[in-house]
Amino acid sequence: MGSPLSSTITETYLQYFEELLVKHWLESKEIIFYRRYFDDIFITFDQRRINIDMINNHLNKTIPHLEFTHTIEENNTITYLDLNIQRDTQNLLLSIHRKPKQTDITIHYTSNHPVQHKVAAYNTYIYRMLTLPITKQAQQKSGTSFVQQPPTMDIY
Repeated sequence: MGSPLSSTITETYLQYFEELLVKHWLESKEIIFYRRYFDDIFITFDQRRINIDMINNHLNKTIPHLEFTHTIEENNTITYLDLNIQRDTQNLLLSIHRKPKQTDITIHYTSNHPVQHKVAAYNTYIYRMLTLPITKQAQQKSGTSFVQQPPTMDIY
């Protein structure tokens, strides 16, 4: 375990980094959209003015002790965190992304864990599905993988 201050120091450093390196790209409209969740960054940029290699090289050269890598969209789709983001002509279409090795295993209902722990995963799945602007088709596709019927249990 690390120091409790680690996350605060990291967040402060990343905010400094954003102010130093990203702000001018946003102001010049070379980068159109920038969002960061911890160490995952989502960027859309104007390809006529800048490219991914320029961004990546500049970041890696300026901050040599951090390694920035990138993922490029394929078939107008990219994965960010647990979302598939598909670019349409006018819109972005969102759906929930599941890694191929995801097991969807949660705490068994007969375990000795507190009830809050048992239902936390389901509450998170349901909250995410209801609050994300995803299509009904994407909701049904992602919803079927985590809704499981508990086995019947006879009580004497």
